[in-house]
Amino acid sequence: MPNIAIYHPPIVHFAIALLIMGAAFRWVSLSGRAAFTGPAAAVLLLFGTAAAAAAVRSGTQAHGPVERIPGAREAVQEHEEAGEWARNVFLLVAALELIALATRRKHLNVARGALWGSAIVCVFGVIALYKAGDRGGDLVYRYAGGVGTRFTDTSDVNRLYLAGLYQKAQQARAQHDSVKAADLFGELSLQYPSDTTVKFLYIESLVRDQNNGRAALKQLAGFTVPPDDRRLRLRYGFLKTDAFLAAGRPDSARATLEQLARDFPDMQRIKDRLAELK
Repeated sequence: MPNIAIYHPPIVHFAIALLIMGAAFRWVSLSGRAAFTGPAAAVLLLFGTAAAAAAVRSGTQAHGPVERIPGAREAVQEHEEAGEWARNVFLLVAALELIALATRRKHLNVARGALWGSAIVCVFGVIALYKAGDRGGDLVYRYAGGVGTRFTDTSDVNRLYLAGLYQKAQQARAQHDSVKAADLFGELSLQYPSDTTVKFLYIESLVRDQNNGRAALKQLAGFTVPPDDRRLRLRYGFLKTDAFLAAGRPDSARATLEQLARDFPDMQRIKDRLAELK
C-alpha cells in the first residue's frame, strides 16, 4: 500500500470542492433546469467520493507524527472520526447515484427516487464535510500539526519557531507586558539575526517596549536599506522617526518625516504624522 500521507492537504481540498459542487448540481438537476447538471452531478459526486476515501487513507497514514505532538492526540482523533463519517455519508450518496445510473432507462421511478435520496443525503454530507474541515483547521491553526511532518526540510520547523516567538511577543504586548515582549523580541533577534523583518521588529521593540530611542538609533545607523525598496525605506523612515521621538529629539523626527515626504509625496501617512508633530 503506497504511502500518500504527504498529499493529504491537496487530496482533501479536491474532495471538498468536488463534493460540494456535486451536491449543488444534484439539487439544481432536480428542478428540471440546466440539463447538464444531472450528469455533471453524478461525475462530481462519484469522483469526489473517491477523493474522500483517498483523503481518509492519507490522513490515517499521516496521523502518527501529529498525534505525538503534546496535547494534539484528542484533536487528531476527532478529525479522523469526522473525516471517516463524511466519507461514509458520501459512500451512501455514491451508491444512490450508481443505482440511479443503473435504473434510469428501465425503472425511471426508482432512478428518480435514488436521485432525490442522493440530494437529501448530500445535505448531511456537506455538514459532515464542514465538521471534518473544521477539525482539520484546529490541527493546523491550533496545534501546528502539519509543520515538520510532510518533508525532512528543517526550515518548516524553524519557521514555526519564528512564528511562535513573534505571536507570543505580540500577545505580551497586547497584555501590556512590555518586559516580556522585549525579552521575546530580543530572543527573536538572537535566533534570526540575518532576517531583515526580525531586525525591524527588534528595533521597533526597543522603542515601543523599552522606550530606548538611543539604542534604536544605534541599531538603525548600521542598517543599509536598498534605495529601490519602497516598503523598507518607509519602514526605516517611520522607525527612525519613532526612535528620535523616544530619544527626545522631535526636530530630528520632523526632519526625517520631511525627507520622507519629499521622497514619497503620494503617501498620506507621512502627511498625517507631520501634522501630528506640528
